[in-house]
Amino acid sequence: MSRTNPNILLVDDDTDLLKLISMRLVSAGYQVRTAENAENALSITEIAPPALVITDLKMPGMDGMQLFEMLQQRHPTLPVIILTAHGTIPDAVAATARGVYGFLTKPFDSQELLEKVEAAMRLSSGVVLSADDGEGNKWRQDIITCSPEMEDLLRQAHLAADTNASILIDGEPGTGKELLARAIYRASRRSDKPFITINCGALPNDLLDAELFGRKADKHGNNAVQGAFQAANGGTLFLDEIGDMPLSLQVKLLRALQEQKVMPVGASVSVPVDVRVISATYRNLKEVLDANKFREDLFYRLSVVSLHLPKLTDRREDIPLLVRHFLSQLSSEYDKKVSSIAPEAMDMLTAASWPGNIRQLACVIEQAFTLSTASVIPTVLIQKALREETDSMPTFTDARRAFERDYLVRLLKMTGGNVARASIKANRNRTEFYKLLQRNNLNLALFKNPRRINKI
Repeated sequence: MSRTNPNILLVDDDTDLLKLISMRLVSAGYQVRTAENAENALSITEIAPPALVITDLKMPGMDGMQLFEMLQQRHPTLPVIILTAHGTIPDAVAATARGVYGFLTKPFDSQELLEKVEAAMRLSSGVVLSADDGEGNKWRQDIITCSPEMEDLLRQAHLAADTNASILIDGEPGTGKELLARAIYRASRRSDKPFITINCGALPNDLLDAELFGRKADKHGNNAVQGAFQAANGGTLFLDEIGDMPLSLQVKLLRALQEQKVMPVGASVSVPVDVRVISATYRNLKEVLDANKFREDLFYRLSVVSLHLPKLTDRREDIPLLVRHFLSQLSSEYDKKVSSIAPEAMDMLTAASWPGNIRQLACVIEQAFTLSTASVIPTVLIQKALREETDSMPTFTDARRAFERDYLVRLLKMTGGNVARASIKANRNRTEFYKLLQRNNLNLALFKNPRRINKI
């Protein structure tokens, strides 16, 4: 789920300055949110991470530098521009040495502001989008998410895509490792060249050797095999389940990565290749290293950039989005109109344990879709697909304790921050609903119409 246009968070205790900068950025086609203190800014980034933060340096309470340090811990690739008065220029210059993208001295020229913002946006997302142009997000179009953790991961992935660095993706089975690898490939400069996939755990040693590095023809000119490295020349080679590769082939792979040459089975001459390698594993490779089943030098060669895909239970807010996505795909494929699932069924899905992650969710939805005779999938079909009895589901109290915040965020997004509608859907009176919001530190203004400039 890609953003339609770049979004910027402005942080300043000067409301007049917030209005002025907001007007300039909105007129340039950016989506803008504002916060009058650093604490509210942190809440905003947790709910809807921006592409850029512009913050004043001197503010009551947490100042701009402290805000930057907090953002850097939670969102390490999020660019931050600091606004500073003449007297604090040395502080701002020092801040850039600590990772702040840049600073602007007040008062500043509008053109200078827009140029700095545009440059920061290129760093953040690789392209600057206009308000009605989503072209720059096509690389990630198959990744369905509204999770702040996933947005951070995608920002890191996009930065890495623009290099030739080897990338190691780890995560549980079913979390979408190959999907992320393909997204990185589409965002790279090699996107017009081949993308070749090899599962290192699915083939016996001798066959994996030939599949990776090729095999020379026998004396009769038969049985020649072009290896994956040669097939991916100029492009990207995705090595899935790299942790299952036998030690005997790890040496050969390391040499291929170091020398950018491969030696086909039965050959005496190496073949030069130009390949970017992305590998993936469900294993903890450091534990495999400690067990002496994986070479340390190969591990460091493969993991120049490491990306961790969260499990589905760590991004439960994505479950409704994924359900709608799968239903849309299935409806189109089978020309069968099934538009949604029952609310109770959705609650059941968001509360489930999901050991198989997104792959399991997709199977559950497909089974329920197949058996449904109505446009709305009933709860009983979801329950059957999950293979769980009603009394094995968590109680409302247990589910609320574990998922209360995610539920409230999803509900407020659905209702645009309208407490009256949200409290009715939650079957709670307004007083109790406000207490729930307060207990979870949720600010209603964050969920209003995103096209408005909100005062937080």
